[in-house]
This record gives sequence, structure tokens and C-alpha cells, in this order.
Amino acid sequence: MMKTGKHILIAWLFLVAFTACNNNSGNLSTDVVKNPNTASGEVADNLPVIEFEKEIHDFGKVIQGERVSYGFKFKNTGKSDLVITQVKTSCGCTVPKFKKEPIKPGEERIITVTFNSSGRKGIQNKTITVLSNCQPSTTVVRIKAMVIAP
Repeated sequence: MMKTGKHILIAWLFLVAFTACNNNSGNLSTDVVKNPNTASGEVADNLPVIEFEKEIHDFGKVIQGERVSYGFKFKNTGKSDLVITQVKTSCGCTVPKFKKEPIKPGEERIITVTFNSSGRKGIQNKTITVLSNCQPSTTVVRIKAMVIAP
């Protein structure tokens, strides 16, 4: 009797494990649905385009513990509103700040990045990934610094 109860419990656990993880339900990925590429591989021409004035900023020598900031200036050179959905950094020591309103064609904005050199030493290279409604949807800019002990 005890063995039958174990078998039922094991069978029930397998059933729950295999059905609980199946959440696909036949839906397409939103990446496929929102892809502006045509079947021929061409990209739709009415998209926003993000163009940074400068993609790498070098702070030079920074004294350990110092906080330094830089504003990455960019322009929407496309034909529709640019929307930045997120700005991610490669390290918690780098904090981005940006406005979330749509940027009309021809408008310029700035993404300010603050680097905290506390606890860092030597050459530092940090990436800032900008997620937007452009094609491709990610753009990467970088900051560099040489952190020296006081």
C-alpha cells in the first residue's frame, strides 16, 4: 500500500512539473511580430534613427572615490518618434539618467551617465546599452577611465 502511494505521488509530481512549465501556448514572440524587416531583408524606411555625437568618452585619470559625469548627446535622424525604453549599464557603479518622452525627428537629447570610482582601481571600461524602437533596438556607448589611488 505504501508503494502505491509513492507511485501516485511521483506520477503526480511529473505531471505537474511538465505541464506547469509549458507556457508557450503557440504564441509568436513579440520580436518577430514587431520586426520591421521585409521578406527581402530590407528595413522599413520610416523608422526612428538614433545617432550619438560621440560613442566613447574617456574621463582620463580619476582619483579613486571621485564621481564623474558625462552627457552623451544624440539626435533622432529618422522619420518617426524615437522612444527610449531603457538604458542599462554594465556595472552598478555607472548610473544613467534620461528623459522618457518621445523624441521627434530632428530633436536632440542627452543621456547623462555618472561613474562612481569608489572601490575601483586601474583601467575601467563600462558599457551603456540604450534600448529603443530603432532597428536594431540596442545601441551601445562606452565610458573609460583610469582610476588612481589618492
